[in-house]
Amino acid sequence: MPERKAPRPTAEGRARAVIDAVLPSVDGGRFAVKCVAGEPLAIVAHCFADGHDVLRVMLRWCAERDKAPHEVEMVPEGNDVWRASFTPPLPGRYRYHVAAWVDGWRSWRHDLERRVDADDIRIALLAGAALLDAASARAKGEDRKALKAAAKRLPAAAGDAGLDAEARKHVALDEALAELCDRYPDRRFETVSTPELPLTADRERARYSTWYEMFPRSASEHAGRHGTLRDVEARLPHVAEMGFDVLYLPPIHPIGREKRKGRNNALEAEPGDVGSPWAIGAEEGGHKAIHPQLGDESDFARLVQRAAAHGIEVALDVAFQCAPDHPYVKAHPGWFRTRPDGSVQYAENPPKKYQDIYPFDFESDDWQALWIELKGVFEHWIERGVRIFRVDNPHTKAFAFWEWAIGEIRRAHPDVLFLSEAFTRPKVMHRLAKLGFSQSYTYFTWRNGKRELTDYFTELAHGPGRDYFRPNVWPNTPDILGLQLHGGGRPIFAARLVLAATLAASYGIYGPAYELMENTPRSAGSEEYLHSEKYELRRWDLSRADSLAPLIARVNRIRRDNPALHADRSLVFLDIDNDQLIAYCKQSGDNVIVTVVNLDSAHRQSGWLDLGAAGVEGSLQLHDLLSDQHFAWQSARGFILLDPAHAPAHVFRVIRRNERDFEYYE
Repeated sequence: MPERKAPRPTAEGRARAVIDAVLPSVDGGRFAVKCVAGEPLAIVAHCFADGHDVLRVMLRWCAERDKAPHEVEMVPEGNDVWRASFTPPLPGRYRYHVAAWVDGWRSWRHDLERRVDADDIRIALLAGAALLDAASARAKGEDRKALKAAAKRLPAAAGDAGLDAEARKHVALDEALAELCDRYPDRRFETVSTPELPLTADRERARYSTWYEMFPRSASEHAGRHGTLRDVEARLPHVAEMGFDVLYLPPIHPIGREKRKGRNNALEAEPGDVGSPWAIGAEEGGHKAIHPQLGDESDFARLVQRAAAHGIEVALDVAFQCAPDHPYVKAHPGWFRTRPDGSVQYAENPPKKYQDIYPFDFESDDWQALWIELKGVFEHWIERGVRIFRVDNPHTKAFAFWEWAIGEIRRAHPDVLFLSEAFTRPKVMHRLAKLGFSQSYTYFTWRNGKRELTDYFTELAHGPGRDYFRPNVWPNTPDILGLQLHGGGRPIFAARLVLAATLAASYGIYGPAYELMENTPRSAGSEEYLHSEKYELRRWDLSRADSLAPLIARVNRIRRDNPALHADRSLVFLDIDNDQLIAYCKQSGDNVIVTVVNLDSAHRQSGWLDLGAAGVEGSLQLHDLLSDQHFAWQSARGFILLDPAHAPAHVFRVIRRNERDFEYYE
């Protein structure tokens, strides 16, 4: 039989560089890494080659629509790890990858530096001349002439009997010549990482934000009168004085009358009951309309403008569900599921039933029209100045819809941010973050003990999700009165506030209820509030003497003035020998913030705190930014005593020896 010929290799076998990993990446490039525009993003590559030749590695990056990438040379850190950074200038979509090659010129220089034999050096110079000549062919103008001249100098030096070995090496290893030749490398056999990795650059508020939630209909100063957007406007100075930069409003749309829920979530509404704002839609309109009792579009435009003058953005709730009398139900019956009796299927989470809400059917035959209309809801409010959306229960809608809708919206409006309200399984929450949500609610409400807080926030700051999952921490919401707050007084509300505000760069409170320490559940063990504002008008006396507003304002000022609290990556938990005390540190440059919180709201707790993990040592001064007290420590270990009746927490700024602190908090 004739001898069978071996197949010829088809890949470029002369590309010897190996790119083993490019980090960060999310699911191998399936989803985008997240960063903040204007801030450097560090990229790490694992690159090597066979033998001892020298590699060069380049980071390439560009905006999504750019054709030509920028290049940044990567620097070796040892163990075949290379690092470089780049700074996306504006919010938007970017991509990056790595190129690596065995560099003939640098390999030749590295080899020449180690040679000592005169004849070896002479031959090496001749080889170097050939490399310079080849580089000159890739160069232009004066650089080409300079490389041509250098290519002639090396053979001359090799043949000059008057030069010893070291002198010949000195001619060849000239630093200016090395820099010139580096500009024109031979990259024919470079290896390029695949796929290109996607990146989303957001504005700073995606990383650092402080949210205040309030119901516009309860903003009236007069008991029993339905509040308006003008009443919300009157509250803006109060919200600004407390230091919030996002004012989040639950749905402001018309509320359905059919199947309306009564007070305390009663199945039957009484005359005058206002219903749940999340039962969206009535004869006055749906998701693009404003409840007539709140005002009109001119009132909303004025609110957005006046809020901006206070440094506050208005965030709107988007809940993709309908009341039975929403116009969509009649106009597009195919967007909803029906039960065997022909009625529309209402929302259920057995044993809970939500007869006042119809969910959309994302398996509808008319799904494309549904998607377009829902995306149009966002676009409607974007046109009216909204740039932040809190999305209700996104985990009950199709994931593919979110990836498409958020992607399309952010291509046109890269400054728009989305907060995912999905209290569900971890993998589902993480998937939503990967799909494009800028921030995500967390399990903070249900994390109370030292160990569970430490484990959870260590995972958030340093776990696999750190490149795409941005936590937004809430100690309460209109839906959730956590068990730890039931019947609790000022100490537990103060402690949970400090934890939320210092553990996470983004946090929020369901405002009036938290300010006034609302703590009565609908029934024992329930997370629903008694007389929940979701189902009735409330009048809040924000001038009450026991209000937490002064403490909230102080905490938010501390957050604003200390860059260490503007991000999560630096979070480190510290050793303190009492399980009722939790301590942790965040830092940014010289700004080092150490927080200690008493988790026992009923008793004094004490312990010895070790600041070693914070990277500080020697004589220290600790400025407690909450109490404005100063403490002098002779070492990085000191005694802590916290009485919840007076001070449930310390928030220290660490002042190293010889540093003076001129910041005082009124």
